[in-house]
Amino acid sequence: MSHIFASKPMSKRSSIRLTINETSGFVWVHRLLDALLPWAVLWFSPPLQATLPITHSLGLLAGLILISLAQFTGVYTDWRGRSIISSTKHITFNWLFTWLLCTTLFFMAGKLNVADSAASGWWFGSVLFGLIAYRIGLRYILTFLRDRGYAVKRTLIVGNNTIGKQLEQIFSEAKWLGYSVTGFIDDIDNTGNSATQKPVLGSLDQLIEQIALKNIDEVFICLPSQAQDTISALLNQLSDTSVTVKLIPDLFHFSLMHSSLTMIQGLPAISVFDTPLNSRSSQLLKRAEDILLSGLILLTISPVMLALAIGVKLTSPGPVFYRQTRITLGNRPFEMLKFRSMPVNNETEGAVWGNADRKTNTWFGQFIRKTSLDELPQFINVLKGDMSIVGPRPERDIFVEKFKDEIPRYMQKHMVKAGITGLAQINGLRGDTCLKTRVEYDLRYIAEWSLALDLKIILLTVGKVFKDSTAK
Repeated sequence: MSHIFASKPMSKRSSIRLTINETSGFVWVHRLLDALLPWAVLWFSPPLQATLPITHSLGLLAGLILISLAQFTGVYTDWRGRSIISSTKHITFNWLFTWLLCTTLFFMAGKLNVADSAASGWWFGSVLFGLIAYRIGLRYILTFLRDRGYAVKRTLIVGNNTIGKQLEQIFSEAKWLGYSVTGFIDDIDNTGNSATQKPVLGSLDQLIEQIALKNIDEVFICLPSQAQDTISALLNQLSDTSVTVKLIPDLFHFSLMHSSLTMIQGLPAISVFDTPLNSRSSQLLKRAEDILLSGLILLTISPVMLALAIGVKLTSPGPVFYRQTRITLGNRPFEMLKFRSMPVNNETEGAVWGNADRKTNTWFGQFIRKTSLDELPQFINVLKGDMSIVGPRPERDIFVEKFKDEIPRYMQKHMVKAGITGLAQINGLRGDTCLKTRVEYDLRYIAEWSLALDLKIILLTVGKVFKDSTAK
């Protein structure tokens, strides 16, 4: 049963997601069930109907928002290559956001009240159970059918190397994908002692012979990129057969970011450095998230910000806010706001990166820096559009020029808006910590962005920010 719930992914350095428009009928099953479940749970539950008389409008709106979010966050496009645990996380965050948005809208419109909270919570849990259960059910069905030989594709892997072995392992552990690896084709037999690895059936010259002998349906070519002549020769030979041929690019020597395969007027193109946030729909979704959350947060914390502003004024002469030029999306400079914690003109001898412990702070400034309360005005930057709530922390322009020559891929952190918090921060990398490691986390966030990841980072930040003594 373990092969249903997990398959080992490729290493971060070598992995490449070939995200192609999904045409499988199962994708439409996912979309249809996701759209209908929120409505169906309300419609077929008499207690919920009695408590929530707005069954049709609430359920249908929730279904529409859910499939839209799921489409934007990649739930449907690469579902075949994702473990059920990962799929569960994705759909849970999408449904949580949908449920919060729908119930908030209906409460504000006066269609729901506090007395409906229990029923609304029951609706949330029932739909979530259904969304997860049918996904597991579909994979069980597919695995059951594959184990009995239904629609299983007999496969040869050309290239008994790291890529080929990882591909064979994925097919072996995720049987529901429908690929049965017959063996490898390679001039070098380095099968090793693994009891589960398929054998090398022959050399490259014997490929066509083995295809006929083993009645092969598909061939995966996993040869290194420098073997272009060999690959071309094999493709010429395979053009005289009826088997399906797929080429797995050897990009191990690249450090990839959200790599995907796209088609441009019939011409295949592999994006090597990319991010989900290059999609206009994803940009709109993230901007809506920032406006909604920063607006609500600013309304909630306005009394706190007023008290902090008074504290700054009473403990040190000068302005309440400290304005500093930082760099955000597209290498664009902006003025980042903080509550001032240092005396005026504290940096007359020039800017110094880090060394927060040795900077001259007022006693009140030390308090707000340690608790990160000095960062609260940055929600104004978020509302203005200079920053996002979640993203790489922005750096000063003078240090960007320095770090771009010292840290590999440093400038790629500016592929998205700078953020108040991020993946690095929730992993303890705040203040004077290793900048190279922080950049690695930033690049991972950029490559793996999703609405679910943003919400997870925000929730974890809330739990960490006031107890993290490393905040400077």
